[in-house]
Amino acid sequence: MLTKNQLGFLYMFLSVCAFSIMDIIVKWSEDYPLGEVLFFRGFFGILFYFFIIPKDRRKNFYYTKRAGLHFLRCLSGLIALVAIFTALRNLPLATVVSISFAAPIFTTIFSIFLLKEKVGFYRWLAVIVGFLGIIVITEPGFSSLNIYYLYPIIFCLGLSYVAITIRQLSTTEPVWLISLYFSVAITLLSLLTIPYGWVMPNFYDLIILSLIGIFGGVANLWLSQSYKFSEVSLVTPLKYLALIFAIIFGYFIWGEVPTIKTLMGSSLVIISSIIIFRREIYHKNQVTVVRHE
Repeated sequence: MLTKNQLGFLYMFLSVCAFSIMDIIVKWSEDYPLGEVLFFRGFFGILFYFFIIPKDRRKNFYYTKRAGLHFLRCLSGLIALVAIFTALRNLPLATVVSISFAAPIFTTIFSIFLLKEKVGFYRWLAVIVGFLGIIVITEPGFSSLNIYYLYPIIFCLGLSYVAITIRQLSTTEPVWLISLYFSVAITLLSLLTIPYGWVMPNFYDLIILSLIGIFGGVANLWLSQSYKFSEVSLVTPLKYLALIFAIIFGYFIWGEVPTIKTLMGSSLVIISSIIIFRREIYHKNQVTVVRHE
């Protein structure tokens, strides 16, 4: 019988694996229009969340008094999702994952202006270290005018605002409803891209594409379960396994070898996010930054 902390570790590990597999499939799906891939992420995400709606909410599962905040959460989430999907298709896997770790840096900055939080010396130091890491990672892209290096940064900005809105919504809204509205928003937006040309997938590709939504759904569920069973401070460092997975899969599937600058920059970004995380724990005012749901 596993202890609660062991269950927390297991769920976090499964969450990281599911997100990593989703990233691989998104990168693999470059032959399909981005809007079509978003449809599979949203539609199968909707189907997944219907299985976890509590029985007493099945008749009015959609009810909310905070529609405006849900809209802002969905808008920022959509921007983040489109950005990360675009980045995954055009940049090395390890590079995208490395920059995505910078989301807590932007969350710290947003919390100052949106939540009126006070940020002390250590968190400001972490923000500076994190930005140095981003500069190190993206320098080759900027020097060669590769605009795709901007997309993981846009993802971090969007995801950071998502973290702020989820923090505000979670005081009154269940997690499944927040995620369900987001999946609906993804699906509706993706349907608007049909006139720009969708490609009919064969049966094999249909199964693979549907896994984007399924893995995205279970990854967030497992992430929530991890935080439920174990202390956040114990399981969060496991999220950095995603970089190891990205290096391994990127090398064996696409022949991508991370540069020294990518590894150095990612180390700075990880150190920065760990400092921020530890200070949030110290102040008992943590903002948990989920991934791209």
